[in-house]
Amino acid sequence: GIEFTGGLEAIYRANLHLRTASRVLVRFGEFHAAAFSELRRKSNTLPWENHLSPGQPVAIRVTCRKSRLYHSAAVAREVAAAIGDRLGVKPELLPFREELETQLIIVRLVDDECSISIDSSGALLHRRGYRLATAKAPLRETLAAAMLMASGWDTQSPLLDPFCGSGTIPIEAALLARGVPPGAVRHFAFMDWPSFDLSMWEALLVESQQHLRTDLPRIQASDRDAGAIQMAQANAERAGVAEHIEFTCRAVSAVVPQGTGWVVTNPPYGLRVSSSHDLRNLYAQFGKVLRMKCPSWQVAILCSEMPLLHATGLSLDTSISWVNGGVQVRLGRGLINVIG
Repeated sequence: GIEFTGGLEAIYRANLHLRTASRVLVRFGEFHAAAFSELRRKSNTLPWENHLSPGQPVAIRVTCRKSRLYHSAAVAREVAAAIGDRLGVKPELLPFREELETQLIIVRLVDDECSISIDSSGALLHRRGYRLATAKAPLRETLAAAMLMASGWDTQSPLLDPFCGSGTIPIEAALLARGVPPGAVRHFAFMDWPSFDLSMWEALLVESQQHLRTDLPRIQASDRDAGAIQMAQANAERAGVAEHIEFTCRAVSAVVPQGTGWVVTNPPYGLRVSSSHDLRNLYAQFGKVLRMKCPSWQVAILCSEMPLLHATGLSLDTSISWVNGGVQVRLGRGLINVIG
């Protein structure tokens, strides 16, 4: 994770504007704890009343390494008891499930040093609120945004996604280019805190709307699956960017790019398709189409298998990798060379 220092406004801003983070945790307390009595006593001194109401159910996730307190369930019970000591009512301990919006508390014990963090986000930040319809093997919004940023797209040049599926990459591209904060229309855990400052939050929302762009570059999205295109258009409507994206149902070979820009895409790979289906021909054909129709464009291709990226015949930098749905994936980036 990445650490930064700030107050409530920084917490609100991070949740509102971060495009690639999963959640924003607030470091709540740090102290030495080598016994359960010490853990409870020191946890009791933390200002839980700023973040929890008396009796509010919580989910406590515990990890213990090289510490005298190694039983995670017992640690969770002691922290819950400390919350009860502070607020007057012991909270019910629930397993964490995002759909229930239970307040998550994270406790880490390493070498008898305890850190307690409280989740300010609630549902993971990739849940922007617009993607209700999904095609097969949908791409998380945060990963789509990371692809766009890592590709070097300047938000001024044309962008093409010829394997758009349910539209996550072009929608995130339009939101990024327009300057729409990804958290503007969703609920966050901090909104349920007793310390929540509604006027501060509303001021940040007003501020975020003052510099929205309307002159977006051409963003093209296509897929050979008509059903996927319908879902992508519906998602773009909910995101408020449908007018900025050209959706078409067509095969990769039929794309009609204009000018010079970026191709950012997530073609089928690995677990996303039948294991009996050989995708090398698809990637080889894709590479040929790019060299023929998009010479001198930049390209960024997300894929889990290096042989498939090699099959494109493109010279790609694959140094950036992430985990997508439990599978390690790489982003192949490069300049599309001209045929001949």
